[in-house]
Amino acid sequence: MKKRTLKKSLAVFLTIGLLLSFISCGGDAEGRGNYFITILTGPTSGIFFPIGGAFSSHLGSIGYRTSVTATGATLENIRLLMGGQGELAIAMSDAVSQAYNAHGAFEGEAPADNLRVMMGLWPNYVQIVTTADSGIRTFEDLRGRRVGVGAPGSGVELNARLVFEAHGMSYDDIIPDFLAYGQAIEQMQNGLADAAFVTSGLGNATIRQLSFTREIHFIPIEGEGLERLMATHPYFVASVIPREVFDTAVDTVTASVMNVMLVDENLPSSVVYDLLENIYSEAGLAHIHTAHAVAAEHIRLETALRGLGAFTLHDGAAEFFRARGLID
Repeated sequence: MKKRTLKKSLAVFLTIGLLLSFISCGGDAEGRGNYFITILTGPTSGIFFPIGGAFSSHLGSIGYRTSVTATGATLENIRLLMGGQGELAIAMSDAVSQAYNAHGAFEGEAPADNLRVMMGLWPNYVQIVTTADSGIRTFEDLRGRRVGVGAPGSGVELNARLVFEAHGMSYDDIIPDFLAYGQAIEQMQNGLADAAFVTSGLGNATIRQLSFTREIHFIPIEGEGLERLMATHPYFVASVIPREVFDTAVDTVTASVMNVMLVDENLPSSVVYDLLENIYSEAGLAHIHTAHAVAAEHIRLETALRGLGAFTLHDGAAEFFRARGLID
């Protein structure tokens, strides 16, 4: 009896020791193996999926059990994460704000005050594209024109609505086409639309395709309109579309909105800290940067909190960024 009791006590002691080691040292391969990390991304044809896949494969290489799930992107990811069907989720921060405050696409739902942010990822630029021969040069010139504003309830359409409001305008001032931006640009190619909202990373393939057949022009978001947009919705930041991206005549001032990595609030702080410590390691960034040029340009520690002032960080993320002097 004494031997069995001694063995049982030793087993308990070793188990506690392993857990304490995981918590105090940021995790080891055995401790990490206790956690399954599902990363919710987007369609396989988009940017979310390959970058999410790189996160998954790197975290898998250090001992976590991981998977990457293709989804309908931001709105679906938020709802899946809130429903406990994932641990990490890529999402556009404007939609996260709407979920927090139960408006826009989340009108009538309970506020998602349990959403937590782990890190910022890369900016989506609000690119309002038209053709050089359209005569449209300012945002106000869109009045009376046919404009692709994005599929209903999509991240693009959410952005479009807010940008119109910031300029003291609404869809009543235009002829709106509620089409995904690929379809809207196809309409432009066929002479059936005058402009289209495309919220994405720079170098978007559908805009590039249009530029092969038509001379394109970007409509700026600037001046008072941009100031009102950022004052009302602080997740927007002023940005520039460089002329060399699409060989346009000039650089274009616009707004961008950050993509963020959401995290299940129930994931332990020690695990979230360990995830970030390994993501922002030299090996982690090198691996993630290979997934896409957008990741290589924007996913880095010094920009991890850009545009995230309105959101609640997971406790483990707050501890990580505080230790590196990025927050008080």
